Amino acid sequence: MDTSETWKPDGEGVLRLPSGRLVRGRGLRYPLPPGPRPSYALYLLGRAPEPVDWAYRWVRWPDFRLPADRTDAADALREAWRRADGERVEVACGGGRGRTGTALAALAVLDGVPAAEAVAYVRAHYSPRAVETPWQRRYVARFS
Repeated sequence: MDTSETWKPDGEGVLRLPSGRLVRGRGLRYPLPPGPRPSYALYLLGRAPEPVDWAYRWVRWPDFRLPADRTDAADALREAWRRADGERVEVACGGGRGRTGTALAALAVLDGVPAAEAVAYVRAHYSPRAVETPWQRRYVARFS
């Protein structure tokens, strides 16, 4: 992995997965953090995001809920995980905790963290308030 193309490990909102992949989580209601911009983003919102200057994918995912199309969401998460091997990948929702935390936990599962431990992993390494609802926790526990 060429780290010059990925996030700095100590950057704001950056989660280091066990493989060393770095993914930034954030809330879109807040200003863009200082530093490099994403090269790719996965936006988890109930409606289409505002246009940005980098490549992105939108997954329809209403606040406090689960993705409207779970097959599309799983495909988008796999793409984000693959891209994080050498790109600056950002995962974001409105507040950066529930949907973003759920997606980051799913990425952790793809990276080898057991599904039963993925929420705890993301809470320990990203935000203690990540993954907000019981159904989001169940989504991660069943994600493969």
